[in-house]
Amino acid sequence: MGHRLSRIVTRTGDDGSTGLGDGSRVGKDSPRVRALGDVDELNSVIGVLLAEELPEEVAQRLLAVQHDLFDLGSELAVPGYAALKPEHVVMLEEWVEAMNADLPMLKEFILPGGSRQASLAHQARSVCRRAERAVVTAAHDSEVSAAARRYLNRLSDALFVLARHLNKALGRPDVLWQPHRRD
Repeated sequence: MGHRLSRIVTRTGDDGSTGLGDGSRVGKDSPRVRALGDVDELNSVIGVLLAEELPEEVAQRLLAVQHDLFDLGSELAVPGYAALKPEHVVMLEEWVEAMNADLPMLKEFILPGGSRQASLAHQARSVCRRAERAVVTAAHDSEVSAAARRYLNRLSDALFVLARHLNKALGRPDVLWQPHRRD
């Protein structure tokens, strides 16, 4: 960062617009800014998950994801810039495979729940899906890297498997969906 943000309140967005990294101004409700906000929210939800007691390897992976999401935010803030690479996607795929290797095969759908940590991973997964949809929408109007879209798709898979992994590590079962359940 070339300079520090010493002035936080600028009032330049009072008209409903915001500045992008290339100097252009767009509406705060533009698809690109919405996607940026959803990615930022996802990063915050992962931060809440990181505030929980987690296995060290999981915490390190999630911290790396937070950095990747900040890089993705920079892609969205600067049209034409690409920070995420195919290697970022491969890293997520490898993490999913490693976590999934020790989990029992799923025969039914599961509900978010089990442990608090798993529930937060499921919440992050659902926010990730929304962020992915927003990035896809933004890509209709302007350039968004294919790696960025793939990254969010893989990340939602990783967060799903992470929830199951955390439940297993904490000795908690997955919460199985019971179709046609009656109370």
